Amino acid sequence: MNTETISKEKENKLNGFNVEEIGDDHLFTSLETPMKPTAFDMPDEEKKERISILFSEIMDVLGLDLTDDSLKGTPDRVAKMYIEEIFSGLNPANKPKVALFDNKYQYNQMLVEKNISFYSNCEHHFVPIIGKAHIAYKSSGKVIGLSKLNRIVQYYAKRPQVQERLTNQIANELKTVLETEDVAVIIDAKHLCVSSRGIKDDTSATVTTYYGGEFNTPEKILELHNYINNQ
Repeated sequence: MNTETISKEKENKLNGFNVEEIGDDHLFTSLETPMKPTAFDMPDEEKKERISILFSEIMDVLGLDLTDDSLKGTPDRVAKMYIEEIFSGLNPANKPKVALFDNKYQYNQMLVEKNISFYSNCEHHFVPIIGKAHIAYKSSGKVIGLSKLNRIVQYYAKRPQVQERLTNQIANELKTVLETEDVAVIIDAKHLCVSSRGIKDDTSATVTTYYGGEFNTPEKILELHNYINNQ
């Protein structure tokens, strides 16, 4: 085995393991979604045209008849869905604009927005992650419109994701816009890469959490979970 071959093998390994050895383990390498520097040089319409062509090739390789009335529009539909819907959170232009307001109510306890439904996609298999996010924060003197909490969740969910990264991205965004460390995020989700393929376990779910500032105490964590579990 020559030096070049060994070097390429090392490049394709993560923590000493290759892709086959890692298997279905959901690893992620950074807090930021991995993006090329040139990700937005190409206009959306051109992206949709290219995705449609490429998806047509996938369908053709699978042996599907693209002249069939039911299938011939599928490549265009998939391309539009990728750019305008399920992966729209990749584009910073779609980031929700958030306005803060003075906390004139003088409400100084935790605010909890629970059961925010979201749909994301696993970046390892491009199949859905379906779940609910629960968000809490304590005002630093400013408050945010409730719908903006939902929009922040949706923005970061609409991209190829890993649940741990999604949790931290939402938490960091909330800390930035709310100007406080007192933020908590809990995500409870089902991964179709686990339930519909691979191990095919349809009963398990994944829970990830972020507790910042005053929320990072046993008492506040218990209080928060009591609010969330109180149906």
